[in-house]
Amino acid sequence: MLRGILLTLQIGIISWIIALFAGILIGTFRTFPWRPLRVVGTAYVEIFRNIPLLVQLFFWYYAIPPLVGQWLNRMHNLGYYCAIFGLGIYTASRVAEHVRSGLNTVPTGQRFAGLSTGLSQLQLYRHVIIPYAIRVMIPPLTTEFLTVFKNSALAMTIGVLELTGMADRINARTWHGLESTTGAIAGYLIIGLSIITLMSLVESKLRIPGLIKR
Repeated sequence: MLRGILLTLQIGIISWIIALFAGILIGTFRTFPWRPLRVVGTAYVEIFRNIPLLVQLFFWYYAIPPLVGQWLNRMHNLGYYCAIFGLGIYTASRVAEHVRSGLNTVPTGQRFAGLSTGLSQLQLYRHVIIPYAIRVMIPPLTTEFLTVFKNSALAMTIGVLELTGMADRINARTWHGLESTTGAIAGYLIIGLSIITLMSLVESKLRIPGLIKR
């Protein structure tokens, strides 16, 4: 069970890093004044957000290797990498929507003030809009961060022995389903409460009075 917990943490953290950076980029595209970038951002969100995560994992694991080459089929821990990549880009589509919503909360006056000082659009987003909006987005991003670890349970369907997969294997070998599933529940509960505590500390440090409050 400890091995399952460690693998769940590893998959969740790496997937979240991918989701956070890709989500910020795609969400920014959706609010940028250049139409081609908005089209790219919207297409990404609508495609990956509206396809079930389980179907996407099956696609990356079963469909992509034959298209890319047989060497990918022989890759060690292919399911592990597919789980991280699939979970990361799926979550990025959800993070992008939170980013878009957060960016749209930035008052128009701040945008005009930044442009009036001679900032370009890229500089405006980098120095004014994104630093302001990211703090407003912390509560919904906390939810997505927590959801990443819960969604990692689907990785067992492509052969990854994370916490849920390990509990299932223990049950299959020992017939101690009560103990194994209870252990998995306790593991997810500990992970979830730890994430909530950590993100609450981050939120208290970066909170903008009057904009986000629990």
